[in-house]
Amino acid sequence: MTELGSTPRTPADEVLLALLRLAMGVSIEAADEIGTVSAVQLRAVTLLHQRPGVNLGDLARGMGVSVSVTSRLVDRLVAAGLVDKRTSTTSGREISLWLSQLGEDALDCYDDLRLTRIRARIGNLPPEHADAVLSALGALVPGPGEGG
Repeated sequence: MTELGSTPRTPADEVLLALLRLAMGVSIEAADEIGTVSAVQLRAVTLLHQRPGVNLGDLARGMGVSVSVTSRLVDRLVAAGLVDKRTSTTSGREISLWLSQLGEDALDCYDDLRLTRIRARIGNLPPEHADAVLSALGALVPGPGEGG
């Protein structure tokens, strides 16, 4: 196994890192503008939107954190009115997690803010470059309903 940071980076790697930093920056700026929902909470809300009815353990795995950390996060989301807890239809001892309408609205607002920012960046490109970027990204990421 190589040590972190020991692999030389190519110019293409640097472009990819810049793209990742741009995406992260856009997301953080949008989360900051919302103000009432943290970036971590927005990540959980996004996962719940993608997997409605998920249980606490699956949400924790999706977020890459412990169940106890996720439980506290979900408690805060429920208290804020963003998430609903329901008894699971498959197990009476388990809960399933669903976005409330307020949670859906918060996610829509977050997505709108991110789109506004990234559209502005792409809009600064010459049209042929903007078309090429969107075409390449379309080939890279799955379309709606394709998973990934």
